[in-house]
Amino acid sequence: MKVIFTQDVRGRGKRGDVKNVPDGYAQNYLFKRGLAKPANKGNMNTLKRVEANEKAAYEAEKAAAEKIKAVLDKDETIVNFKSKAGADSRLFGSISGKKIVEGLEKQYGVKVDKRKLNLPEPIKSLGYTNVPVKLFKGVEGTIRVHITEQD
Repeated sequence: MKVIFTQDVRGRGKRGDVKNVPDGYAQNYLFKRGLAKPANKGNMNTLKRVEANEKAAYEAEKAAAEKIKAVLDKDETIVNFKSKAGADSRLFGSISGKKIVEGLEKQYGVKVDKRKLNLPEPIKSLGYTNVPVKLFKGVEGTIRVHITEQD
């Protein structure tokens, strides 16, 4: 009997797979637990629509990430901060990922999730710093941060 898996079943198939399984296994286990449904014409059409919607959503999300990357890669996109610093250019305090994301949104209107920043520790010195950001699978950008001394 051909079935469409609605969830991952270990050793049998992943969600969205269409496979042949024994009739008894399908009737007594997969259908009763909602792990699969019969691969009839209506269910196959539903599966195609769901896959098309998922692909469209994936492409839209990737396009949005590419758009953000294009803004970040422009030469004039530099997030500026003013902070108090000591004589050796070390800041009193630090610039965290949260502040960088807030500054980027405030200065350029670009929203990025702070968890996507690759900033192992907050910035604690004056000058330019490049902060890598993973926007989407395979789409990475760099936020340039410039910290100047406050008067």
